[in-house]
Amino acid sequence: MKAIRLGLLITAIVTMTAACAGTGATPPPGSPTTLMSGWEHHFSIEWAAAEQGQDTRKVSGYVYNQHGEFATHLRVLAQAVDPAGAVVGQRIAYVPGGVGGFGRAYFEVPNLPATAAYRVSIWDYTWFQAPGSPLP
Repeated sequence: MKAIRLGLLITAIVTMTAACAGTGATPPPGSPTTLMSGWEHHFSIEWAAAEQGQDTRKVSGYVYNQHGEFATHLRVLAQAVDPAGAVVGQRIAYVPGGVGGFGRAYFEVPNLPATAAYRVSIWDYTWFQAPGSPLP
C-alpha cells in the first residue's frame, strides 16, 4: 500500500514538473507554490511588479543564494492574486544561468494579469555537484 502511494506521489511530481518544463509555463490550477520544501532556508527573493501592457504586468527581481553551493535549473513561480487571496494567474520562469553560492541572479516573469498583489516563490532547483562528488 505504501509503495502504491509513493508511486502515485512520484508520478504526480513528475507530471507537474514535465507540464511546467518550459520557460513561462503555467502550473496546474490548485498546485502548490513550490516543489522544494524548505527553499526559504537556502534562498531569498527581492522582486517588484511593473506594467508591461495595458492589462499585463511583469514581475522581476533577484534570487539570493544563501547556501554555498551553485543552484542550477532554478525556476521561480509568480502568482497574481485578487484581494481575497485567490490566484488569478501564475507563471513559472527559469532564472537564467542559475545562481552561484552566496550570489544573486536576476529573473523576469512576464505576462501576468494586472492585479493589486503578487506572490513569488522558488518553484524548483538542483544543487550542482562536481563530477565524482558524493551527493549529500
